[in-house]
Amino acid sequence: MSKPRALIVGTGIAGLATAMRLHEIGWEPLLVERASSRRSAGYFIAFFGTGRASAERLGVLDAIGDRSDPTSKNYSINRAGRRRPGIGYSDLPGGARLILRGDIEAALYDTAAPRTEIRYGTTPTALDEHPDGVDVTLRTTTGEDITETTERFDLVVGADGLRSTVRRLAFGSDTQYLRPLHSIIGAAILKEPVPGFRPEDGLILAELRRSVWVFPFARHQPGVLFSYRTDDEDAEFRRPPIESLRRAFGPEPTGPVLENLLTQFERADDYLFDSVHQVEMPTWHTDRVVLVGDSAWCPTLYSGMGASSGLAGADLLGTSLQRNPDSPSRALREWEERLRPFMAIQQKTGRTQGRAMFVPQTRRDIAMRSVMQRLTSNPVSKRAMLSLLAGKFKEKSIDIAAP
Repeated sequence: MSKPRALIVGTGIAGLATAMRLHEIGWEPLLVERASSRRSAGYFIAFFGTGRASAERLGVLDAIGDRSDPTSKNYSINRAGRRRPGIGYSDLPGGARLILRGDIEAALYDTAAPRTEIRYGTTPTALDEHPDGVDVTLRTTTGEDITETTERFDLVVGADGLRSTVRRLAFGSDTQYLRPLHSIIGAAILKEPVPGFRPEDGLILAELRRSVWVFPFARHQPGVLFSYRTDDEDAEFRRPPIESLRRAFGPEPTGPVLENLLTQFERADDYLFDSVHQVEMPTWHTDRVVLVGDSAWCPTLYSGMGASSGLAGADLLGTSLQRNPDSPSRALREWEERLRPFMAIQQKTGRTQGRAMFVPQTRRDIAMRSVMQRLTSNPVSKRAMLSLLAGKFKEKSIDIAAP
């Protein structure tokens, strides 16, 4: 008998992990990617226990590695450059590894590519679902040449991110499912350390409705993340990103550190500038089409669980299909029933505590940050505070995809 065939749209973390997992259980996956080649290395990721458990089962945990730097120190700073001990991601409970998105994608790609066909410059333009399969029209662009083919698959997996093409084709327009958090992020890799600080230092400048973080990495240049609230997301994209960032962090004088970070963002070889949304859907699947990762739930970077949940969702999908070899629809129901309560928690965290940690939403958030800052200055009170916070991070290490 021929192997069941799966189309996986998107070569990010969720897509590559899905391809690996389906190959393991005897499927024939085809990966397609809208971009003409592999993406760049990407930016900061906190890699929690949920994702590490799936990565270990997939055999890529060692290849992913860990860029946490034990010599790193985190500082809370103001615009004048005054520094005080602060709490960075590396200090938080949960044992998160600090890595780059590209670390995960490279490890997955090196394993998946030799055993999986990958077509770049290719995107689905139509889905026609039947009881026994899905007819997919695929458009491939190579230079100036455009070709279209229609192929039959037993399963279609949309792992193509927040603004998913598969979701639009199978479920409807983005406006039905994207929940705006009224925030904008800007991220880049710094070409040089911030003057007055070591490359190993993490920095946090947090003000009401706006913040900038610098994340240090072992064996890599630091990354910067700007984040701010906005009441008009569309207006932020009608200007060059650097102009929107300067407006968001004005009109006060920037000071030496913030000015350096804005200048480095403007001069970066590559950057991310985007609005922040979660995806809210009543279901993530039909009988033979399923969404995985950000296309289905997008907990946002404020949750710290985007990469981990993408890996776990792909891992669990393979297990559910393996348990139900003759009924993809039953496999997808079981998969969602197990995963949805877990993702509801991650999304809530991203909307509440996680967002307040990255960007103070109210003056109460500012006051709480000041209290935490004072406690951080004393090793004893810092340990006590982190112990109290540990319970809030337990769900980030649940092995939701455990067989």
